[in-house]
Amino acid sequence: MKRRWILLLVASLLAIAPAGLAFEAATAEKSGQTTPAQAEEPKFIRTPDVIYVPTPYEVVEKMLEVAQVKKGDVVYDLGCGDGRIVVMAAKKYGVKAVGFDIDPERIKEARENVRKNGVEDLVRIEQKDIFTLDLSEATVVTLYLLPQLNVKLIPQLEKLKPGSRIVSHDFDMDGVIPDKVIHFKPKGQREHTIYLWTTPLKKEKN
Repeated sequence: MKRRWILLLVASLLAIAPAGLAFEAATAEKSGQTTPAQAEEPKFIRTPDVIYVPTPYEVVEKMLEVAQVKKGDVVYDLGCGDGRIVVMAAKKYGVKAVGFDIDPERIKEARENVRKNGVEDLVRIEQKDIFTLDLSEATVVTLYLLPQLNVKLIPQLEKLKPGSRIVSHDFDMDGVIPDKVIHFKPKGQREHTIYLWTTPLKKEKN
């Protein structure tokens, strides 16, 4: 009799456990948290295209200002480094933002930056090769890449919705006419150049 009672108790606990796990997963999803299965550990994919050089915070702020980020925008940062652009976009403008990088160390730094600033509900960081991305959901794209890499992105950028803004720190996009070129010199720093394009892109005539 005692053995039967123990078996019934174990069976009951096993039946309850999946429901409890499902509830926890649903709660985590609702709160924007990731479960261990969702939080994939970043890994080496390939060597990054550029050496990571962080954009000064004053320049980040100016880039978002030039792009006229507003409520309802979705900001994509291609080569997000430590995530400072997407974090500032979320904190200052309350917009959703996604940072993409291929370097595992940068992904870890960016995710920690998002966590420290408490913007997990608005920002996510993904380890992806930026040249494989579908950018069509973005309304603002930020770049700090080399000119030839900006050019390589043109086929993807052309799929952005009309009126989307692309803003680049220091480097232009050969063959595409910018809407604005701004020279910006924060106090005590070198001069920086910020390029703005809007879609549809305006191509130079041959």
